[in-house]
Amino acid sequence: MKKTLLTSVLFICLQTITSLAQTSTDYVWWNPAQADFSVVEGQAWSGKSIQNQYDRLPAKVEKTVRTPVWNLSHNAAGLLIRFRASTNRITVRYAVTGKHDLPHMPATGVSGVDLYAGNSDGDWLWCAGKYTFGDTIQYQFTNLEPNDTYHQKGREYRLYLPLYNSVKWLEIGVPTGVTLTPLPVRADKPIVIYGTSIAQGACASRPGMAWTAILGRKLDRPVINLGFSGNGRLEKEIVDLLPEIDAKLYVLDCLPNLIATVGIKSDTIRSRIIESVKALRRQRPTVPILLVEHAGYTDGDINPTRRQLYSDVNVLMGQAFTQLKSEGIQNLYILPKSTINLDNDAMVDGTHPTDLGMQQYADAYERSIRTILNEPLGDVSTMKPRTQYRDARIYDWETRHRDIMARVKNKPPRILFIGNSITHFWGGESTGATVRGSDSWNAVLEPLGVLNLGYGWDRIENVLWRVYHGELDGYSAAQIVLMIGTNNLQLNTDVQISDGLAFLIKAMKARQPTADILVIGVLPRRDGELRVATLNQRIAQMAGEQNVTFIQPGTVFLKPDGKIEEGLFSDGLHPNAEGYRQLIAKIQPYLKAVESAPKRKK
Repeated sequence: MKKTLLTSVLFICLQTITSLAQTSTDYVWWNPAQADFSVVEGQAWSGKSIQNQYDRLPAKVEKTVRTPVWNLSHNAAGLLIRFRASTNRITVRYAVTGKHDLPHMPATGVSGVDLYAGNSDGDWLWCAGKYTFGDTIQYQFTNLEPNDTYHQKGREYRLYLPLYNSVKWLEIGVPTGVTLTPLPVRADKPIVIYGTSIAQGACASRPGMAWTAILGRKLDRPVINLGFSGNGRLEKEIVDLLPEIDAKLYVLDCLPNLIATVGIKSDTIRSRIIESVKALRRQRPTVPILLVEHAGYTDGDINPTRRQLYSDVNVLMGQAFTQLKSEGIQNLYILPKSTINLDNDAMVDGTHPTDLGMQQYADAYERSIRTILNEPLGDVSTMKPRTQYRDARIYDWETRHRDIMARVKNKPPRILFIGNSITHFWGGESTGATVRGSDSWNAVLEPLGVLNLGYGWDRIENVLWRVYHGELDGYSAAQIVLMIGTNNLQLNTDVQISDGLAFLIKAMKARQPTADILVIGVLPRRDGELRVATLNQRIAQMAGEQNVTFIQPGTVFLKPDGKIEEGLFSDGLHPNAEGYRQLIAKIQPYLKAVESAPKRKK
């Protein structure tokens, strides 16, 4: 019996050793700490300015912030790592410094990681992983679909790091032969959130379910999580750091750590709110600031003492907000408890949100922030901003957006030509694609100062994302030429396409109020001529309602029988060089000419 037991134990040990050997042999490991560029998103400070790879505050404040705040800043809350890989298997292994779990929060939230995969249409898909917790924590993600139907270039992955623990080291492994491509931190200005344990992530079941992470996916923007459990108190030492971050929006959500039991006087609380806003406004005069009321406790309806705690600080917030507005502070907003509207099942312990509560927080924040940033959502897909990764054979969509953002900042264009591959393939600088109409582009559009903002495979919703994410910000164009919608034909009705275009035009007007907008009807395409003609009638009516110019130059591609002239196309959809020449001849009279310099008076 003993011999049999010993044999079984030895067999199991040999299996374990063999498995470990196979793991080390079959996997290629990448350590983000060794990347040549910044890959840890959610950090406001990085590189030599931080003490440890996954810290949230700069090393310079170690002696100025309170010790609990400094210690919590080592927690990796809100940090994520982006990479791309075509693989059915990903393994993550790492070590942390503290206990794996808390009495009211599971190890998967305190110390776990969370993996999301993107598809070509900008959706985020959660990946289930098998995990083991020990001195080394390991997550194995298997049976992943490496690609979707558009290409074989792999998916983008986002790995969310532990909410309540500090990461000592971390490696991401893919099978030998698979290329893992690290992705840089996104160029978008982040949403910066200064808050409490609720912002840090208590008590999400996993990192991706923290409301800050959910909000980041909803808005598709980087989020800087400066939540400090029990220690988000609007302290000057932290507030003075915030203007160092070039933010899209500052969020101050500290009232849960400023209730009466903390021992801070009411006048001090009110003063901290006011001084925090003024400090931000002095350094960042135009960046929106969102103040957030205490969202309450789920036992507040039955416990009057607890109800009084959050009611009192919300009164103080209201007083401070009113004073700030009366003093002329602009771009200041408030998110009230009634709008957050947590229900009775939204908290673990009456204070910290469950995953349901986190979702309700994120929903309320999204509604408020979309109003502040003027980034509304519509009811159909053409009114919901999305990224895409459908033409990876030719270029990387995100890289093109990054390049365009740099271009419009450094050399603001006079005329924008916004569209899909039909525009992209025409010509212009740095298209990164097969150019088919460079002669007509160079002869007519280049002298007018036209910038090609065509992205292959773009739909209306992808252009809407680009508009929301800065391609029209910071300069004044004379004219916007819009030719988009053909890639929506297989997915959307004519009403959805024309309504989506109206939604998009409103977003463009909000960002370029002085630019003339020229809408070009959808060009005819093989076997779609009749539908395109009907659709363009709707688009013409929409253009009239939006008070923008509409033209239909695509008729140049039609024969007398209504079918396309194949000799003007390369594939029944994209014009060839002659097609582009005939198209520009129809468009040119509607383009804004360069104004000649006024003559000097003698």
